[in-house]
Amino acid sequence: MNGVNDKVWFLRGGLFAKYVLALVGLVVFVLAVNGALETWISYRGIKSTLTDAMSEKADATARRIEQSISDLERQISWVTRASSNTIELRRADYAQLLGQVPQVNQLTLIDGNGREALRLSRQTYTINSNADFSRDLRFTEAMTRGTIFAPAYFRDERPYMSIGEQHSGVNAGVTVAEIDLHFLGEFLGDSQVGRLALAYVVDPKGRVLASSSKGPAVATDVSALPQVAARLAPGSATTASGTDSDGHAVLTTSSAMPNLGWFVFYEQPTAQALSPIRDQLVRIALLIALGLVVAIIAGTILARRMLVPITALRTGARRLGAGDFGHRIEVKTADELEELAGQFNSMASQLAETYSDLEWKVKERTRDLAQSINELKVLEEVGRAVASSLDLNAVLPTVGARALEITHADAVLIYGYDADTSSFNLTQSIGIDPQAEGSHRVIDAANSPLTDAAASGEPLAFPDLASEPDHPLRDVVVGAGFHSVLVVPLVDQQGVLGALVVLRKAAGDFPASLIGLMKTFAHQAVLAMRNARLFTEVDQKSHALEQANTIVGEQADKLREQTEELKDWNKSLEERVATQLGEIERIRRLERFLAPQVAQLIASSDSPEGLLASHRREVTVVFCDLRGFTAFTEATEPEEAMNVLREYHAALGKLIFKYEGTLDKYAGDGVMILFNAPILLEDHTARAVKMAVEMRDTIGPLTERWRNRGHSLGFGIGIALGYATLGQVGFEQRLEYAAIGSVTNLASRLCGEAQPNQIVVSRRVFGMVEACVEGRAIDDLVLKGFNHPILAAEILRWKGEPSAEAAAAE
Repeated sequence: MNGVNDKVWFLRGGLFAKYVLALVGLVVFVLAVNGALETWISYRGIKSTLTDAMSEKADATARRIEQSISDLERQISWVTRASSNTIELRRADYAQLLGQVPQVNQLTLIDGNGREALRLSRQTYTINSNADFSRDLRFTEAMTRGTIFAPAYFRDERPYMSIGEQHSGVNAGVTVAEIDLHFLGEFLGDSQVGRLALAYVVDPKGRVLASSSKGPAVATDVSALPQVAARLAPGSATTASGTDSDGHAVLTTSSAMPNLGWFVFYEQPTAQALSPIRDQLVRIALLIALGLVVAIIAGTILARRMLVPITALRTGARRLGAGDFGHRIEVKTADELEELAGQFNSMASQLAETYSDLEWKVKERTRDLAQSINELKVLEEVGRAVASSLDLNAVLPTVGARALEITHADAVLIYGYDADTSSFNLTQSIGIDPQAEGSHRVIDAANSPLTDAAASGEPLAFPDLASEPDHPLRDVVVGAGFHSVLVVPLVDQQGVLGALVVLRKAAGDFPASLIGLMKTFAHQAVLAMRNARLFTEVDQKSHALEQANTIVGEQADKLREQTEELKDWNKSLEERVATQLGEIERIRRLERFLAPQVAQLIASSDSPEGLLASHRREVTVVFCDLRGFTAFTEATEPEEAMNVLREYHAALGKLIFKYEGTLDKYAGDGVMILFNAPILLEDHTARAVKMAVEMRDTIGPLTERWRNRGHSLGFGIGIALGYATLGQVGFEQRLEYAAIGSVTNLASRLCGEAQPNQIVVSRRVFGMVEACVEGRAIDDLVLKGFNHPILAAEILRWKGEPSAEAAAAE
């Protein structure tokens, strides 16, 4: 029965299962790793090959599309020649172009003033309709750049785009050609794309302009696809993977057409592209299954050959463990198992020989154990007695008495260590009169056995000091009638407490068990002494805390008195804070139309009403606004208009406060700034001109940024110098500081005459800053509201204040 159980154990959980599982696991692991590596390498190779091939096709398609658009642009430019200078000649050229180029759907002639002069399609034509295209980007951009490719648009889900070409000659106009982009599908035929792949072209908004037979429908918005969204993002590059409109994974690549802003995408479903990988995985699975079968058969055969001798060894070891030392194991395998069986038999013989001595040794060890138990009981009693008191004067006699009891000695001395004098002082003695005079009461730490024991942390035993004439303790110990000495150090992690000296009158060695027992006893004695000292220190500190509590109570009374004083000071501080808050509110109201430093000056003045009272003074007035803002607000959304105004006002506001100008008013894009009011400024005209130059330099980059967002805006400035009546206008709940006079009207009219990025000033202003600027006179201006022509000039740049030498030379 036992043999059957052993066999079942080996088959289920023993070496048999371990060997079989190990061999099977090794074979499966090697085959799986090899298959995984081959699959990964094949996957990378197939993916790289497909991606590279699609990338080449995408680049070639993008080049062909760009070339075809360039050819169209070149053919359209033919009808812009200067020789066709009449409507009839233009009409003939347009008709010829429509007949030769089927991609051109319609041609429109816009004259230099932005009016439609001719529109010709294959069905109709219109002459001198005078439709206004002056704000159309196709006209404005073509007049600026010469050639414009307008964004694509859709009509009846058919893609179109416009190409604008500027005519030769001055202000000759623009030809706008409407292009039917349906021809782009010719570049994405199945012969070019392939049997499994698909391709499509998208504009910057992600709308499909052309597609292969398997691609998305034209006019579909695919901007939500991850590969398209990543490509349309600013500064992005092509990605190697994505999804189609149904959410299936695809391998993808793309190529950009920078001139048009379009992108060509080539894609292939990942499932089709990686079909060879599936076949390879099937082959690997079959190979692993075959290897698993072979490994199981081989592991079973090898494990069974080891099962019989191991079973015999296990049975013999069990009988030896049960005490049957006469049993011998028979194994004939001529290998390490047979050698192991011989060692088992040899061990059985040795166990039979040593078993006879075991009972005697057990009796001897039992006797030693009983002695050790008695010593531990004594040590426990000693420890309990030592730890029973926290009074150091009571602890030391207890320690000495118990040490004398344990060692059966004739005398015991306890020394305390004094670190200040580097000496050991006798604190307790048993067996020697403590009042007797002698050198044993104080022992110098230098060259002393007590110091040596404390340094090593181990007891020092001296069997007979009478035979050691050079020993430091010989005269003291032998003179008192003792011969053998045991020095036990009293030390812990905090330092040296002292030493315990055991004296015997009879010479002889101290047993090692006794020395070890005294070492343990010394540890307990040190703990009791430390506790006693700690108790003494705590008692002293408690008295000190009582004294400190009395002092703290006295200080608390003083703090209550100081708290009452602080309440009075706090009330005074609240009144001062209320006064300061009123001052801050006045400054905040003034900062709505004055520079911060001017507002603070008025607020800190003893008579601010005098500074803002109605009076007449010479002032410099700066008026600026945006060119084309009214048309801009009509053509764009209110939110975009507000964003532009915020950027515009933020840029101007910093410069107004920097040059200490007074913001009189602003309405939409128009801003009016005063200088020399209400605060007098000696160089108010120079400040105004310098601020205007810096405004132009600051708003210039903003207009370029707005232009990139499709907003054609310019910035003009007018500056005038003259007298005006200044003061507060309005009613009690709403007062503003304003200037009234012809000088404000003149600045506004000059601003109206200024071209984009131009600063127009009156001749009087130019005369005040002529030495500091570079400018030029312009023709006399006939301005609305003024009976005579106005002398004006243009400020080109600020040169800076002239040096003293240059001023003297002039």
